[in-house]
Amino acid sequence: MPSKVSLQSVTLSGLVGRLGAKYVTLMRILPIPTLVLALALAAALAPNDASAAAPVAKSIGMFGDWQAATYVDGGQTVCYAFTRPLVGGKPAKGPGGAVLSIAERPTIRDAVAIAVGYTFPAGAVVSVTIDRTKQDFYTSGNSAFSRDGAGMVGAMERGSDLVALSPDPGKGTNTDRFSLKGFTAAHTAIVKACPPR
Repeated sequence: MPSKVSLQSVTLSGLVGRLGAKYVTLMRILPIPTLVLALALAAALAPNDASAAAPVAKSIGMFGDWQAATYVDGGQTVCYAFTRPLVGGKPAKGPGGAVLSIAERPTIRDAVAIAVGYTFPAGAVVSVTIDRTKQDFYTSGNSAFSRDGAGMVGAMERGSDLVALSPDPGKGTNTDRFSLKGFTAAHTAIVKACPPR
């Protein structure tokens, strides 16, 4: 049985700065996959509001460079896996920086997203390349989302790394390289934990 671990250890806290409670409702009604934002938001809010129960993540395990876990949102189990950009050949450690994730819900499948530590300009796109496969992710707030999750998952299963070119305020373009080592095993684990309806 997977052990319960804190959001600090398996989610994306620190990715988003301190957010106020007024954003909770907004994050729940956005018509886009909000895994990265919801988890970071819950972790960011927990220290400020002791009465708010933050979701508890349950680790499924580490698979190569990918961490897989589950949490419950509104009575529905969400299964996700994530990794951080490569630094010196290994995924970065600690909070902050970019995060590549995939989420599976019973009714929403293959939600691939990249979260960064800043807000994207309106209408920005993030160019994602895996070998010869290229896809532009649309953006909302500090996250970018795949328009074709199933296609992106197929490319991620075949590839060795993913390169994301993101518009970065003040720097022009930011390049993040993510390892795909262990992605297939992590994806298989989260699909098993959250089968489709």
